[in-house]
Amino acid sequence: MRRLLLSCALSLTLYVAAFAFLLDRPLTLGALRARIEANLTLGRTTNTPKLVILAGSNGPYSHRCETIQPLIGRPCINAGIAVGVGLDYLFTRWKPLLRPGDIVYLPLEEAQYTRPQATSDLGPDATIMLRHDRTTLLAMPPRRWFAALFSGDLRGAVMSVIETTLVSDDFSDPRAATSGGYNRQGDHIGHTAGLAAANQSALAAVVPFHPTAEEIAAGYGTELISAFIRWASLHGVRVIGGLPVGFTDSPLNVGEKAAIQAVFRAQGADFLETPEGGRYPRSAFFDTPDHLNETVQIMHSVAVARGLEDLMGRKLAQSR
Repeated sequence: MRRLLLSCALSLTLYVAAFAFLLDRPLTLGALRARIEANLTLGRTTNTPKLVILAGSNGPYSHRCETIQPLIGRPCINAGIAVGVGLDYLFTRWKPLLRPGDIVYLPLEEAQYTRPQATSDLGPDATIMLRHDRTTLLAMPPRRWFAALFSGDLRGAVMSVIETTLVSDDFSDPRAATSGGYNRQGDHIGHTAGLAAANQSALAAVVPFHPTAEEIAAGYGTELISAFIRWASLHGVRVIGGLPVGFTDSPLNVGEKAAIQAVFRAQGADFLETPEGGRYPRSAFFDTPDHLNETVQIMHSVAVARGLEDLMGRKLAQSR
């Protein structure tokens, strides 16, 4: 029995050591990490007051700080990453960089309100923290430590070897040529309507996810968002909620929009809704129901900027 326990302990130690210090995924998780760190670096060097957009990939694909910044007259950082990245991780990384007078705009995807805690804890940020960001990991609740320790699996190990080998062989990532890239402010650029044409048949078949009002109210993401709004209020940071983009022919469920608005208004935060409600025809999208093509991304960003201007002006008038 003692030998069996020692063998189990050794196996567990080797497993954790492999994923914490040896195995890496430079093409997939490395790309996410690079974007997260680039956004944070810009946040550290950007003067207050600034606007920070936090969301999933709806943030960079469907919003454009390059367009919004000159219209609202303040620096803008598009810090949205991906739905799978935990909101608690993003909030923890950004809190030290937010100052009184800053605005955080949250046009979150619907799934971000309702993702279960276990799913959120085992997102790509768990692996990133274990391998590269243990300072943030230690600032998380203990359950996040255990989730990170066991976030690796056989598939991840195999992909790590493949990705590391490709990078060492000077592999050229084709994604920029087929779907565009990112600018300094964190916006996704180059996802043109021309490139989107190849995705139209797939977009026509997509059935978007719409949670119920009850699922949103009870969601783990809602809990994290509410706690962040309370933190922001105590630190002079203004949070403004917003709707994600979506198909015109796939509206939100009855009561869903009110439930999303209630997440913010219950904590005293404002909520921005553009005239079209973020709904566009399928032809306006690039490759998913959360990603507008570049032309419509810019158009939507103008509408968002006007809404932000209106809310900022109202706040200023109230303070006089």
